[in-house]
Amino acid sequence: MRKESSTNFLNEKDLTEHCGMFFTLKVIGGRWKVSILATLLDEEELRYAEIKNRLPDITERMLIKQLKELQDDEIITRIELSKKPLKVAYRLTNLGESLRSVMEHMLQWGKGNKPR
Repeated sequence: MRKESSTNFLNEKDLTEHCGMFFTLKVIGGRWKVSILATLLDEEELRYAEIKNRLPDITERMLIKQLKELQDDEIITRIELSKKPLKVAYRLTNLGESLRSVMEHMLQWGKGNKPR
């Protein structure tokens, strides 16, 4: 966590508040968030283990961290399926679902512009 008086913190805060593109990238940015969102865009609801199986290279710690951040940003919601044993599933919120067209455009741009 950056100090609130640091230049980097203040610059990031200003960009987040005033630049929609920066805010979007902050919410979905990072190595794993796009992959997590892509799996959830393909399915209505996925259990934690199903997400983990579809992303075999992600660590447990990183998956939990990324899911928590997406929950905090209200992009996904966590549903408890059972208490004992604890089973949870994740699904996109309406806000998360609104990223569908953004993600589809990113996919098409990447396919059309990646080096051959």
